[in-house]
Amino acid sequence: MTYQVHGVSPSGNCYKVRLALEQLGLPYVWHEVDMMHGATRTDDFKKLNPNGKVPVLVIDDKTTLTESDAILCYLAEGTPLMPAERLERAQVLQWMFFEQYSHEPHIAVARFILQFQKRTDDPRLPEKIAGSYRALDVMEQHLATRTFFVGERYTVADIALYAYTHVAAEANVDLARYPAIRAWLDRVRGQPRHVEMPGVDQ
Repeated sequence: MTYQVHGVSPSGNCYKVRLALEQLGLPYVWHEVDMMHGATRTDDFKKLNPNGKVPVLVIDDKTTLTESDAILCYLAEGTPLMPAERLERAQVLQWMFFEQYSHEPHIAVARFILQFQKRTDDPRLPEKIAGSYRALDVMEQHLATRTFFVGERYTVADIALYAYTHVAAEANVDLARYPAIRAWLDRVRGQPRHVEMPGVDQ
């Protein structure tokens, strides 16, 4: 099976999917979507995802999957990236829910405003940046005594949280006061088959 992936390369949510596919050695074809010029709002794209968002994983002619963390869970099932033990699986999901509810809405949105929309005077920025630091505070406390987020091994929880954390500077968020997070970022970068996320202007 060769997956078809529709995404925006410098999007953290899309990068998560690419990173998991690469690290799991799964075959895929990447279809770049011109989100900034309305490609996700076309009728053809909405046949893939009526919600008009990327990423989209096309599994076969009849099956697509959307929402980045749901795609991660699907790809990781039955692999070392998803624990088999019940509590650890729930803990992975706990951190993935945290990423989507408490982390991504702040740091990813601040990055989007600054890097995609180029709006340095956007009135939402102070609140988004403050929310980013609140999420990072939680992560720093957890990682101060751990190697990875769950079970002392690399899982999709780490992929989910790495995607936007490692480009925090692009959201005007300074990681200098987070030594545990910075060390964790280095450990994630050191995982086999790691690939970098393209920059917004590449």
